Amino acid sequence: MMPKSSNTLLWDVAAAEVRSRESRADEEDEENLQPSSQRTVFFIGSKAGGKTTILLRFLDRDEPAKPTLALEYTFGRRGRGHNMAKDIAHLWELGGGISLSDLVQIPITADNVCSLSVVLVVDLSKPNALWETMEGLLLSARNQVEKACGSVQKAGESRRVPRVLHKDYPDRELISAFPVPLLIVGSKFDVFQFVSSKSETTMSRSRAFMNHLAFGTEKPKHISTDASKPLAIPAGSDSFTQIGPPVVSDVDIGTLHAKNPLDLWKKAFERIFPPENSKQHTELKDPAKDPQYSEPLIDSVRAQKDQVSDEFTTLTPDNSIQLVVTCARVTLLTQGAGAVQERAGEVLENFDSGYIES
Repeated sequence: MMPKSSNTLLWDVAAAEVRSRESRADEEDEENLQPSSQRTVFFIGSKAGGKTTILLRFLDRDEPAKPTLALEYTFGRRGRGHNMAKDIAHLWELGGGISLSDLVQIPITADNVCSLSVVLVVDLSKPNALWETMEGLLLSARNQVEKACGSVQKAGESRRVPRVLHKDYPDRELISAFPVPLLIVGSKFDVFQFVSSKSETTMSRSRAFMNHLAFGTEKPKHISTDASKPLAIPAGSDSFTQIGPPVVSDVDIGTLHAKNPLDLWKKAFERIFPPENSKQHTELKDPAKDPQYSEPLIDSVRAQKDQVSDEFTTLTPDNSIQLVVTCARVTLLTQGAGAVQERAGEVLENFDSGYIES
């Protein structure tokens, strides 16, 4: 048997080394290639309060903010490192303030409640609507979260909602902590404090909180309780004792009959900033009547059609001619001039026979 040549031996050594390196690389990839984490962040808050602007800045999107139509969805991704899966943040935004709070059932489900965070944006430039907006939206979100958690428990799954406050928090018995992580953002602080809304320090701190909720990065440690500056108060780092009682000059605090410290602050706040008329919110249940989404041409046609519909139900000989003229104008706008004469004749014919179909 002939001995192997030196060239053949050298080739075998090189091939073995390549296989060894590939094997080590595969093992490292298996260790690093962990499944991507997915979290959900739900933005709620005051109407036109700046939710979209905050969201766009967080995503580094340089585009003008547009009014949110009911409920909108987008997403963000963040890489962990080379050859590693990217984390995904599902971002939902509810428009319309409290008028569309029924829609919270769409982004808050049993599938995502264990990885859910809520961002509440309140407009500081409208204090008379602030407390009602905050209370109404948080109540709707809390009810849906509790419903989703109940569904998880019924299914017998082992998933758990993260703890919001530590066990030794001093005011635990005085409050009902929100069941999932909650970030409250006071927007338009610059309106009355003459502070730039584009302050790099403020923006970087806001972004740090958002990254923590969306991608699970380290929780920001900065704390600021100075009322003359933008507040930054992580959950569990403040207490009613540190805050103290409200200062109300024209009334004795003891006469407010509050159930707890939070209720006391609410009563004192509403004495200075009386809540707005709640009828304004019920009227906006129909988005078509919301001035935020106004379209002059479409709205004028809609108004004329509504008028025609109303007149159909109360048709008399006195208003029949006016009805024909109105129908003609509406048809002219929506179908073209060729259909005007035909529609007008149809209305008169139906009127003569004593029957009108609206």
